[in-house]
Parts: sequence; C-alpha cells; structure tokens
Amino acid sequence: MKDSIGRLLYDYLLQIGINEEVVSYVNLLILLSLVLLLASILDWILWKILRSLSIRLAKSTKSNFDDFLVANRVPRALAHIIPLLLLFELFPMVFFDFEYANLLAQKALYILTVVLVLTITKRTLAALKDYLRTLPHLRDKPLDSYIQVLMIFAWIGGVLTIFAIITDTTVWKFFTALGAASAVILLIFKDSILGFVASIQVSINDMVRIGDWITFEKYGADGDVVEINLATVKVQNFDKTITTIPTYAMISDSFKNWRGMQNSGGRRIKRSIIIRQKSIRFLTAKDIEALKKIQLITTYLTTRSEQINKYNEQHQINKEVTINGRNLTNIGVFRKYIETYLQNHSAINKKMTLMTRQLSPTPQGIPLEIYAFSADKRWENYEYVIADIFDHLLSSLDYFDLEVFELPVSFEALKE
Repeated sequence: MKDSIGRLLYDYLLQIGINEEVVSYVNLLILLSLVLLLASILDWILWKILRSLSIRLAKSTKSNFDDFLVANRVPRALAHIIPLLLLFELFPMVFFDFEYANLLAQKALYILTVVLVLTITKRTLAALKDYLRTLPHLRDKPLDSYIQVLMIFAWIGGVLTIFAIITDTTVWKFFTALGAASAVILLIFKDSILGFVASIQVSINDMVRIGDWITFEKYGADGDVVEINLATVKVQNFDKTITTIPTYAMISDSFKNWRGMQNSGGRRIKRSIIIRQKSIRFLTAKDIEALKKIQLITTYLTTRSEQINKYNEQHQINKEVTINGRNLTNIGVFRKYIETYLQNHSAINKKMTLMTRQLSPTPQGIPLEIYAFSADKRWENYEYVIADIFDHLLSSLDYFDLEVFELPVSFEALKE
C-alpha cells in the first residue's frame, strides 16, 4: 500500500505534464516534505499532550522525582518516539523509486533512534541525580561521578552501534577489535578511569563530601567543595574563585579536610606571644601584693604565696638572695592569669582542651602559646574571638612587667 500511494502521486505528476526524467525527484520531494511535516505536527501535538499530563502528574504525586523528570525535559524526548516510528513506516513509500536512498534513509533513522535513546538516558539520569541530591544521606555524595560513568558506557555503546549501522556489521566485531586496541583505549581514558576509581575510594572511605571545607596547598585550594565529578573536584575558595582539582589527586596527594572541626564542639586556637627573655624575673613580696589587685588571680596569689612562704620557712631558706628556695615569676603568674582569663571567657569551649604552655626558647624569646577552642566555629566570629583574646593579653603584659619581642627598628634599639 505504501508503494501504491507513491505510485499514484507519480502517475498524477505524469498526467499534469511534468517531465518523466524529473518526475521521480519531484515525487520524492513532495512525499518527503509531507511526511516530515506530518511527523513534525504529530511530534508537537504529542509534546503538548505529554507536557500537560506530566505537569498534572507531578502536581498530584507526593514524590518529587517526576518534577525532576519534567525539569530535565524527559517527556519532551519521549514525545519523539512515535513520530520516529511513523517515519520508519512511511519512508519506504517516500523512497519507493530510490532503493539506495531508501537504504541510507533507513540507516539515518536507526542512527536517530540511537541518539534518541542516549538523549532519554542522559535526561533520565540527570533527573535521577537531582532527585538523589534531595535525599539527606546522599546529598554530599559524588553522584556526578557515577552518572558520568554510566553515560560513558552508554555513549560507548551508542557510538559502537552507530558504527555497526553505518558499516553493516555487528557490534560484537567492534568489541573484538577493541580488545586488540585496549592499550590505546586505556591511554585515552586514563583520566576517566583514574577519576572513577578515585571517586569510589573517596566515597567508600568518606574522604571528602560536597560542602566540606578543604585546604589543598598543592593546587592553591582553600574553600568549600561544590562539585565532585569523574574528572575533577571543584572547590569554591573563600575569595569566590574556583579551583579544580583532579579527582585522583584526592587519594594520591595530601590535603586537609576541616569537617572534623566543623562537626566538633569548637575550633582550635593555637597562637603564641613571644616574651622577651630579659623581661622575665622573680617576683618580690611587693610585686605580689600589687598583682593581688588583679581579681582573676587574687585567690591564686594568696594561696600560692602562703604555700611558698611556708615551704621556705620550714626549710630555713635564706631569702636575702632571691634565687634561694621557691619563688613566683612574672611569666609564671602571667601564664596562670591567661588560663584563668580563658576559663572565664564566654566564647571558649570549656569542655575541650584548654591550656597555656611555654614552648622551647627561640632566638627571639620565649613563646607563650595559648591552646584552646572557640565555641563559635564560624570563620568571622572565630577571628573576632582570637583578636579579642590577644588584644587583652597584649595589653596586660605591662601589669606583669613583661615585654613582647619585636624586631629592632633602629641602631639604637639594636644596642639595647
């Protein structure tokens, strides 16, 4: 019947006086135009119907997966199926007088079918990825990597199928040829293979998640992970620039993940004040009485000085020379003052490690290190807490007759 419709139009064109040499081409052009127009109209109608139905379905269901299908235009791709099937049915009629052209047209339709299947697969996987992103336990997983791997296999299968269609051979012959060219394939897809393996290891070992703050000095990255895919990890730095890191670098190189700090009860403060060594000395009774006016250490000084005096009396220590027996030092009392100050500071987490320690002497002086944890982990608040603490401590040094080290700024200062 298909051939008869084409033949009827062919005979009609001869009757109206069209040259017999060109009537076949005119017949082909008319039929092809009509068939393509019919397929386009049918495609548009089906799209409108599917769009209306899919939107209604998305609104009526509790799951939001269908919303993502609509957003990724999956119904639009599905609407192409029936027009494509119509072309398969009508093309033999269009090319009834052109056997070779009919063969090429059929191959073109098969290729379009492969492309359509790949498009539907891609859009469906994209919708699935968006849906999985809404699940709390999968939100920070490298879903992009797995979707990309699936699409790589889909594209490989699609390309091989298209080659098989063009060359009139089977897909299995291509797979046999690929076995011989496996070394070349491994070289071409080296980064993808490494990225895929790295993505699996990163996910299984929970090394990095989307949203983690990481520091990767080798690549100049210091910010939040915004995307993990097959080839790269994208990091948005705190200056809003984007750094891309090869995924396999996450397992081959060393980087710092701040997630542990963010999940803990505080953010570490580890900073030193370098005390000038010449300013360190023993405290006299007069010094102790003056320092007792500082309320945070009044009780400590009273109790400690009584214990020291009792010890010195019991052991008949000659205090005419200050170094004899037990004594308080200005740096020791200042260290105690810092600990008490931190214990009374509202921004410090008292349940975590809190100490003030003296580090090994350096050519610059004695480092007095504060080791504590800020209860507020937000960067701007954390920096404010540190500044507030050290503003106070640096201003307190004069009360203990201590000096902070500074590089000499003149020859006169150097002579001191």
